Amino acid sequence: MPNFVYRGKKVAELRRDEFIELLPSRERRKFKRGLTEQENKLLLKLNKFKDQKGKKFIRTHCRDMVILPEMIGHKIGVHNGKEFIPLDIREEMVGHRLGEFALTRKKVQHGAAGIGASRGTKFSASKK
Repeated sequence: MPNFVYRGKKVAELRRDEFIELLPSRERRKFKRGLTEQENKLLLKLNKFKDQKGKKFIRTHCRDMVILPEMIGHKIGVHNGKEFIPLDIREEMVGHRLGEFALTRKKVQHGAAGIGASRGTKFSASKK
């Protein structure tokens, strides 16, 4: 299996500070200003369970956390407003945000039209 490359560098070999320099400006600025307390807590949990990659399910509300190379292989539950959506962090996800993979809206699926919903149902037989 070939190693995933992010902007010309192998993701598995990147340190956090090298990776931050490769990020687009919006994400770089987020790290320059510093991470929030919740985001730091998430990174501490990931480091704590680094030997249990893929086994321990870590839940978080930090949808705006940028996925770092050190997160690869972990299972993270991202809150979508109602429930925690399980994510297996893969190399292709690096540089994106957690919220991009936990959608907050469902696709609308309408049922069949009921009686009185259209002019054509006026002539249909109904139970009396």
